Amino acid sequence: MLKQAGSFNINTRIRENAEDLSAALQSHMLKVFAPDARKELRLFSAGETADLLGISTSFLRKLHFDEKIDDVQATSGGRRLYSASDMLKIRETLEKTAKVKGTYQRGRKPGDKVQVLSFLNFKGGSGKTTSAVHTAHRLALKGYRVLCVDIDPQASLTTLFGYAPEVDFLDSGTIYDAIRYDDPLPFSQIVQKTFFTGIDLAPGGLLLQEFEHETPQALRANIQPPFFARLATALQEVEADYDVILFDCPPQLGYLTMAALCASTGVFITIVPNMLDVASMSQFLQMSADLLDVVSDAGANMEFDFMRFLINRYEPNDGPQQQVVAFLRQLFEEEVMIAPMLKSTAISDAGLTQQTIYEVERAAFHRNTYDRAVDSLNLVNDEVEQLLQSAWGR
Repeated sequence: MLKQAGSFNINTRIRENAEDLSAALQSHMLKVFAPDARKELRLFSAGETADLLGISTSFLRKLHFDEKIDDVQATSGGRRLYSASDMLKIRETLEKTAKVKGTYQRGRKPGDKVQVLSFLNFKGGSGKTTSAVHTAHRLALKGYRVLCVDIDPQASLTTLFGYAPEVDFLDSGTIYDAIRYDDPLPFSQIVQKTFFTGIDLAPGGLLLQEFEHETPQALRANIQPPFFARLATALQEVEADYDVILFDCPPQLGYLTMAALCASTGVFITIVPNMLDVASMSQFLQMSADLLDVVSDAGANMEFDFMRFLINRYEPNDGPQQQVVAFLRQLFEEEVMIAPMLKSTAISDAGLTQQTIYEVERAAFHRNTYDRAVDSLNLVNDEVEQLLQSAWGR
């Protein structure tokens, strides 16, 4: 649509642009998905399934041969295909005869606290949402019960789960409803089941911005609980249902981000390895420390199990990036994750259809490109899993 030259009202123009973009996105999604369809998780090959279960493909075949597990869908050529639900059932079967309990069902045990992870940075484009959603998918495929909480008003994480926040949650239904100061809803009322087995979602949306606007007035009125405790308090209703809760934070150090930090047990600060981003992160860390001192003095819990810097969009053949990563490792040592998340066209291309690399078929990409991306993400997320297990004393 060609805009005429000359003066114009910026509010009118922005509204026109927003409506045009929303219509274009709707059109794009109608081309990708059927009009009334929700996203569906693909089926997994025997090799993928065995890898996720931690067994060999031959042992998986033997389980079928011995009729210890139910039969599953197969192709015309006889290749077995497994749903995420099939994998959960197989985990239950294997766990019953496991020599070491927790070998196949690695989630919380009695006495373990729920692990609450925040993905954050002050700078946009650092890969917070990409990291959070891939971690959620990988953990769910490995049998963990996951709740994703989208506290970013832009609601990118919510969109990746197949929702249209500007339509589905325009007036209600977001996390805002559970933490607002005026008559908040029970958290369970805003939790949505997703297409991805093992993952529930507390949606985000533009209404979350109201929390930022209302909090100063709530502080003056001394409304309880205070802003920094509202997420933690709301989550208490449902935390027994999950092993892991993940926050996708907005690219700003506002009240929502601080509330997420005060509810968290672990933090991942995403960082693209170039000096501009590192300089921005330096400011972010200083501001975070100053603000968290204030909320700590006000009674917030600041005890964490771990904090890690997650290198994002890393290009191993880029010399300057290698230097920045070496600089960060020398400075922060073990707090920099061992595995970086590689920059990959496969991850970017999957995003064009609002999918993660775990959702798409290997055949849709060049095999080497796909395998490289998956291997990178698996290393990152298996490191995350190890941090969870260590926090539980295992």
